[in-house]
Amino acid sequence: MSNLHPFDIVFIALYFLILFGIAWWAAVREKNVSSDYFLASRDVAWFAVGASLFASNIGSEHLVGLAGTGAGSGLAVGHFEWLACLILLLLGWLFVPYYLKSGVYTMPEFLEKRYNSAARTYFTWVSVIGYVLTKISVTLYAGGVVIRAVTGWNFYTAAIVLIVVTGLYTVFGGLRAVVYTEVLQAIVLILGSAVLMVIGLSRVGGFSGLAAKVPEGFFSMWKPASHPDFPWTGVVFGAPILGIWYWCTDQHIVQRVLAAKNIKEARTGTIFAGYLKILPVFIFVLPGIVAAALFADVHNNPDSAYPTLVTRLLPDGIKGLVLAGMLAALMSSLASAFNACSTLLTWDVYKKMRPAASEQQLVTFGRISAGFMVVLGLAWIPFMKYVSSQIYIYLQSVQAYIAPPIAACFLLGLFYRRLNGTGAMASLVTGLVLGVLRLVLELTNKASSAGLAPGTPWHWIATINFLHYAVLLFVICTIVLFAVSFATPPPPLEKTAGLTYGKPDVGEPALAMAMGETPREHRQAVALSVLLVVLLGILWIVFA
Repeated sequence: MSNLHPFDIVFIALYFLILFGIAWWAAVREKNVSSDYFLASRDVAWFAVGASLFASNIGSEHLVGLAGTGAGSGLAVGHFEWLACLILLLLGWLFVPYYLKSGVYTMPEFLEKRYNSAARTYFTWVSVIGYVLTKISVTLYAGGVVIRAVTGWNFYTAAIVLIVVTGLYTVFGGLRAVVYTEVLQAIVLILGSAVLMVIGLSRVGGFSGLAAKVPEGFFSMWKPASHPDFPWTGVVFGAPILGIWYWCTDQHIVQRVLAAKNIKEARTGTIFAGYLKILPVFIFVLPGIVAAALFADVHNNPDSAYPTLVTRLLPDGIKGLVLAGMLAALMSSLASAFNACSTLLTWDVYKKMRPAASEQQLVTFGRISAGFMVVLGLAWIPFMKYVSSQIYIYLQSVQAYIAPPIAACFLLGLFYRRLNGTGAMASLVTGLVLGVLRLVLELTNKASSAGLAPGTPWHWIATINFLHYAVLLFVICTIVLFAVSFATPPPPLEKTAGLTYGKPDVGEPALAMAMGETPREHRQAVALSVLLVVLLGILWIVFA
């Protein structure tokens, strides 16, 4: 802590005291039943749902990656954040009613209800492996970069301490501890990053002064179709596919709405989170641009933008507040990954193997599996040096290879009753093969000095923009899903009853779309959703 003033240490200590107080409160309320440990007794209110959605999404890779990409190429990376606002509305209005009415604990469980057990098994292991390879590894890498730069701690010591601390309240407090600590973490994260943004802008001379110091086009979010990272075609057609997979089907996100009291609270929470997702462009990306304008050495290492601002710009005392925000981002993201993996391994693996397991046994296995993920996180630390330096683009591109078939099966499965489990598995396997092919060819092309021969199909697959490849994958997987489904027998009624839109079949219960919601509250939710869409439209026009 040699780089920190005593006032900074006081801020950090206060943050940890409040954090442990919330975690202890959650652990005391723990009832040792599965619904409490994995879904916080399904009694979470909208504010906690929304804040938890935001905090679990904003990991340390956002702090480092968004600021770093902003320093290197401007505001365009913010498209992922603002598109998330719209996808969150899709989660609240389209998916939430069916998720909550089905009573599922996990997203693979919902996939089994709609298709078959093979789809559930596939999605379970893809999710767990994906968390280890992307969420946990990238979060640890980014967190280590920031903490080492700001505090002077040894990289590995910092990572070990934070993993152990996060693991303790995740293992013993379950989802309740994770959700309510994330409320605190969201507040601290927003406050700390907003302070950094204000100080940075004042130092650079405001928006006008910043615009004069950065390359032309940095504030233009819409890039030509040939742009290597953010072509407008990929943003419009490809990024929403990633968004649907991440925000509407990923366990570590959707688990928050599954824990809501009812549909109204879940939907309001998603709308609230949508408004919060406007902020990252201003409190994460913009400070990266400020760092590029103020410090020339940032251009050589864009990922250092955020920690550089913290170490060189902030006065004593304020640095502690911002560091607490960075710790909050790291810990909330790790806790979400640990808890989601624990839920998947318990509910989709252990309970499938032992359907007669007692509530106590389910909770015990949940704690053991969460502890296992903590140990795995520690074991992963030596391999973090192999993670790409452009971590945010790395994370998004890896996700682009696994997202399309899953997004197709969930989204289209809600609308088309004729789609069946055979078609879903064919689509999922096709997407996996094509996704792995792209990843292998991309790594091969980068690893060899000459690369793959230009003009060949392999070179084209390896070099096409990852967002464009996501669109291609989605189209292919959709064709396979429909073709195989229509070539095989239709699904039985229990696979579509209450799980698809449209007029109910004979004997099928109608879905109570407004569960827990009065007409006035419904109108308010519609108005807030429309206002969010209008606000986003204005922002996209302003930063065109």
